[in-house]
Amino acid sequence: MIDKKKLPKYWETKNLSDLIGENGVFCDGDWIESKDQDKNGEVRLIQLADIRDGYFRDKSDRHLTRKRANELNCTFLNQSDILVARMPDPLGRCCLFPLKGENKYVTVVDVAIIRTDENICDKKFLGYIINSPQIRNAIDHLESGTTRKRISRKNLNTIEFPIPPLTEQQAIVSKIEELLSDLENGKQQLQTAQQQLKTYRQSLLKWAFEGRFGYAQRPSNCLKDGELPKGWKWVKIIDIVENNKNSLKAGPFGSSLKKEFYVQKGYKIYGQEQVISDDAFLGDYFINEEKYQELKSCKIKPLDILISLVGTVGKVLILPENCKEGIINPRLIKISLNKGIYLPKFFKHYFESSSVKNFYGSKAQGTTMDVLNLGIIKTIPFPLPSLSEQQHIVDELESKLTVCDKIEEAISQSLQQAETLRQSILKKAFEGKL
Repeated sequence: MIDKKKLPKYWETKNLSDLIGENGVFCDGDWIESKDQDKNGEVRLIQLADIRDGYFRDKSDRHLTRKRANELNCTFLNQSDILVARMPDPLGRCCLFPLKGENKYVTVVDVAIIRTDENICDKKFLGYIINSPQIRNAIDHLESGTTRKRISRKNLNTIEFPIPPLTEQQAIVSKIEELLSDLENGKQQLQTAQQQLKTYRQSLLKWAFEGRFGYAQRPSNCLKDGELPKGWKWVKIIDIVENNKNSLKAGPFGSSLKKEFYVQKGYKIYGQEQVISDDAFLGDYFINEEKYQELKSCKIKPLDILISLVGTVGKVLILPENCKEGIINPRLIKISLNKGIYLPKFFKHYFESSSVKNFYGSKAQGTTMDVLNLGIIKTIPFPLPSLSEQQHIVDELESKLTVCDKIEEAISQSLQQAETLRQSILKKAFEGKL
């Protein structure tokens, strides 16, 4: 909230209606249904994903015709209009709309448009102040009148904005942009390093399964694509699993595991939640003894491999020795490896490599979302070195990945510090201390 005692005496506090004036606009966004949209339309829809984190991302891929936009009485965007996220997450984060083009862009209902009277309030000034800690805190405490928190003109109008004279607003904007310029450059360099680190991780995985971390330390140019080092061979998943009918098992049909069967204690239900988070102990869904016996073909045991199938596909969890007894749900596949042939950690690193992702990605084309299934997994080729060389490769690879983890942690901390500094600059700016 704004502490008026900390403001310069000649500053005023105004609500949003004061700042918009008679010449401005506040629009909650337009209610545009799927039936209104046309992929060949010339008017683009600006969505919540376009304004994440207070930056315009230009991710929009939805359109409608200008005729339909006019029929719906849509509000067309002007360059430098303020776009505000009406929904969590991120409630209240805003950015200036940077694109030009008359009657070419409208927003969906979850993105509000604010157009101020330039004789009252500088657009950039208002954009920065909405993203400041003072106003962000006030937005977090807004009453929405619905079960889902929303920003509207009515509740946003209850917030008082600290407003200096127009010339001082413009001077503050110049100072903010001067201070944030170096900060943003540093942040971009950190983000570039983050992306490079991600690429390097995939390179490590590629090199590992080309044999460059094996006993022979083979150079990168000694093998052609698709070739394996001497002594290795390609196998299929069926060749490296235990010799029992449930060693390679998809989860049960959804009708066999409805929520009405869940109990407070019993046998654990493993799902994508555990696999994606890499935490076998997460979650509290259970079934009783009777249901467990009915679905025992889907039961798990320590060191089994679980693979996510839908959405975030291809993530691998190795169940620990002390995992709870239970079954997998329909969105997982369970693999019981023959550990005398294939090591679980070797499997995990290979399966999460870009080469395997590219392989099954090409098999799943044409669907509306990423989907993996047992049939696709059965077609994936797996490299098979000796067990001792697998262990050597895992040790080498994890040593290098540990260094990557430490660098990633340092970059993340620096990015967080940059955001903290950004918030500190904005806070001081709107207390009149810049």
